[in-house]
Amino acid sequence: MRGRIGTSAQVKAANAQFLALGVGTGPDGLEPAPGTAEAAVRYGIDFAATAERADFKGAPGQALILELPVLHARGASWDGLAATVGLIGVGDGGPEALRQAGAKLARAARGKGKVVAGFAADSPARTEALVEGYLLGAYQPVKHGRSADAARPGSGDLILVGGHDRAAVARAQVKAKATAWARDLINWPSNFKSPAAVAERAAGAAASRPTVSLRVLGPDELAAEGLNAILAVGEAAWRGPAADPGRGPRLVVATHSPAGVKGVPQVVIVGKGITFDSGGLDLKPAAGQVAMKTDMAGAASALAAVWASADLALPVKVTAVAPLAQNSIGAGAYRPGDVIGIGGVEVEVGDTDAEGRLVLAAALAWAGTALGADYLIDIATLTGAARIALGARTGAVLTPDDTLAARIEEVGLAHGERWWRLPLVGDYREALTTPNADLNSVGKAGWGAGAITAGLFLERFARHPRWAHLDVAGAARAPGGQDWTPPGATGFGVRTLIALVERLA
Repeated sequence: MRGRIGTSAQVKAANAQFLALGVGTGPDGLEPAPGTAEAAVRYGIDFAATAERADFKGAPGQALILELPVLHARGASWDGLAATVGLIGVGDGGPEALRQAGAKLARAARGKGKVVAGFAADSPARTEALVEGYLLGAYQPVKHGRSADAARPGSGDLILVGGHDRAAVARAQVKAKATAWARDLINWPSNFKSPAAVAERAAGAAASRPTVSLRVLGPDELAAEGLNAILAVGEAAWRGPAADPGRGPRLVVATHSPAGVKGVPQVVIVGKGITFDSGGLDLKPAAGQVAMKTDMAGAASALAAVWASADLALPVKVTAVAPLAQNSIGAGAYRPGDVIGIGGVEVEVGDTDAEGRLVLAAALAWAGTALGADYLIDIATLTGAARIALGARTGAVLTPDDTLAARIEEVGLAHGERWWRLPLVGDYREALTTPNADLNSVGKAGWGAGAITAGLFLERFARHPRWAHLDVAGAARAPGGQDWTPPGATGFGVRTLIALVERLA
């Protein structure tokens, strides 16, 4: 994602190795992109006939790649002509289709160097979707190692032809950069990704943004603040003979405060940050642990939303609260049946593999007291039930606020992230009752609806009319690449959060 993105009035651009033409579908057949006629003359190619012979229909994400051997023999960009031409389908030319087309372009042009692309985008929203799709599709994960900023192949420069809004291009770059930051952090192996290491990386990101302040609470400060649930979940990872202080739990609080702006709304985003989840004493099976380096996707998304809010200079105060812990086994591990105080509520631990809701509950209760908020959002890879209900490409929303639910669904869809609202069914609160404490951390056997009972549990601690819980257990990690999503961490939720803050501004 290191390539530059610019705009041009014509297809001819020096040193371009790849020419892409967006082709749509209309009532009269294929609709050519800006610059197609110019390119047809310069190359001597009848693109309409070529598309017909190849049965190219212009569907979103469809691509027809033409390698021109004569130009390749003369050298890339001979006389201003790219040696590779791609027809990229854009369907009806709407934002969703353009995002998919942008991702297809990025994959088709990988390794080709500078790209000149003619695409019709007659609104800022469409330009933003196109560029966003291109940058997200161009993303390549760090192989692995100690640094999530390690060198990797980057996309080449992209020159857009077709009258694109430059402000929309800039917004897309900020949002894609924030998504990539989250993806990198989520993909980072857990042997390097201790709570202390995540806090250090957050501090580095905050230091480059003048409007962002950052505070990190270590184990002693967590104890002083009464955040016992975060300490309990992370206890086994740093106590004992092989104690590693860096594995001790942390609470990262990062705030974007717009300079010189008063009376702005405040949005607080709490993100689950379990840097590895073994399941604790209720140990996960081996197959269930493979993806658990990604169990801090909520924290990464919350932090990335703050970085983007600062980069976009949004006139909203945005705070990310990231409770970080490693859920391990050992002599100090918390146990099923333990009772933990959270925000004045006694909670019986029903399952140590349901640790995420404990750290979220503690952070939500703390944030409500210490920070205050006009809007309180939490985001987490929380329940397998959400993935079973909605699959791997849709996030769950649970909130008592109809307006907030509609906003989240709307802004998410505009950025290629689908959400579905699940009900906070009041009757299901009975599933969380226990004779041993004020409530149990998990629902009783036989009740089902695990994503809903988890939401009801968190609602007890959020205590805010404009609160929403986002469960991304399915959508935050992808088993295989799709359009603008690579295998592994997707960064799902980052762009929804940024767009939600934009809307609230």
